[in-house]
Amino acid sequence: MTEKIINAMSVDVEDYFQVSAMESVISRSDWDSYACRVEQNTRVVLDLFAKNGALGTFFTLGWVAKRFPALIKAIVDEGHEIASHGMAHVRVSSQTPEVFRQDIRDAKALLEDTSGQSVRGYRAASFSMTDKTNWAHQILLEEGYSYSSSIYPIKHDHYGMPDAPRSAYQPIADSAFLEIPITTVEVAGRRLPCGGGGYFRLLPYAVSRWCINRVNTEDKMPSIFYFHPWEVDPGQPRVPGLNARTRFRHYVGLSRMQSRLDRLLKQGQWSRMDKIFLDVESA
Repeated sequence: MTEKIINAMSVDVEDYFQVSAMESVISRSDWDSYACRVEQNTRVVLDLFAKNGALGTFFTLGWVAKRFPALIKAIVDEGHEIASHGMAHVRVSSQTPEVFRQDIRDAKALLEDTSGQSVRGYRAASFSMTDKTNWAHQILLEEGYSYSSSIYPIKHDHYGMPDAPRSAYQPIADSAFLEIPITTVEVAGRRLPCGGGGYFRLLPYAVSRWCINRVNTEDKMPSIFYFHPWEVDPGQPRVPGLNARTRFRHYVGLSRMQSRLDRLLKQGQWSRMDKIFLDVESA
């Protein structure tokens, strides 16, 4: 009998006001003036995972870890992986190599000190690695990271490297360092997104489930799924001044997200990125 593929579940731990699409109306200098909801929402996610026996990787902002250390400890205590999302959700493509190095170094040190767990993984804000930031992988390796999950191999107006591999690959020659892209599916010669996020809220649930099953059965690959804690929070404050596209993308389907996640977790096996791709047996 063929062994069932275990898929990778990941959570980008950031608050609703830290989303890149809101940068035009919310300044980082004002973040502390907003009522944080990330702790309560992440605990909802933890309860949902515990209910369904699922493990995941939590790509966490240093900004969040600094303010909610008890949340970081709770994530680790429940068996999940802590990984880095940088300090303050700044796109890689807007940083110099020197600034990027300091950011990922600071985030790694803070997350490790807070969690007591080695930080191996990194995810760029808004999947902002591009063909112009190939230097970032080498810096991640030099700073002690083992993998990145920072590329979405599709076309998108805010992110995407449509020509990147669909499966995990080694972007640095003679190195075991991995880039693990968000999952896409190929249908009739076209790549379609099926790794979570807004697509999971917007499209019928059956579409996501079919795509994940196809990747598992046809490509024989684990799927990498992602979402944010704010996506399980339909009661979050509405941010004024957003354009119509951003409002739609951010708020569509929030009321059904938690029930869809519950259904998804029940219909498959989900684990941490490091356990699936690095063969890590314990935290």
